Amino acid sequence: MRNFEITPMSERYLDEVAALERSCFSQPWSKSLLARELSNENSHFFVAVDDSGKVLGYAGAKFVCDEGYITNVAVFLQHRGNGIAKALMGGLIQAGREKNLSFISLEVRKSNTAAISLYKKLEFAEVGQRKAFYLNPKEDALIMTRFDLGEG
Repeated sequence: MRNFEITPMSERYLDEVAALERSCFSQPWSKSLLARELSNENSHFFVAVDDSGKVLGYAGAKFVCDEGYITNVAVFLQHRGNGIAKALMGGLIQAGREKNLSFISLEVRKSNTAAISLYKKLEFAEVGQRKAFYLNPKEDALIMTRFDLGEG
C-alpha cells in the first residue's frame, strides 16, 4: 500500500467521491449534493488520497451547535484494511475536538461488523437503534456515539 494523506475535500475530488458513493451505498449521494456540502459551513468532509492524488476513501460530518453527526464513511473496496477509515475518522474526531463538540455520533448497519469493530476501537459506544433505517436491503441501524473527544 502506498502512503496516503487525509485532506479536506475540495471540488477537485468530487467525481471520484461520487464514484465511491455509487460503489459503496445503495442510496448514494450525488455529485451535486456532495458539491453543496463544500459550501455548507456546518459540514466537514475529508478525503484520503494516495501520493498521486487519487481518492482512496472519504468521510464527512455535520457539526451543529456542539453536536457532531457523521454522515458518510467510505473506502474503495481494494483499499480496505489499510487504516484509511481509521485515519478518516481520526480527522473527523480531531475536527470535532477543535470545535469543542460534546459528542460525535453515527449510524451503522447492524450487519457491518467491520465498521462496528472500528468504531468500538475508536471509543464509540452503542447508544440505541433505528428500526428499518436502511433500505436496499432493509436493515436496522445501530447508533454509536463518542462522548469524550479528548486525546485518544
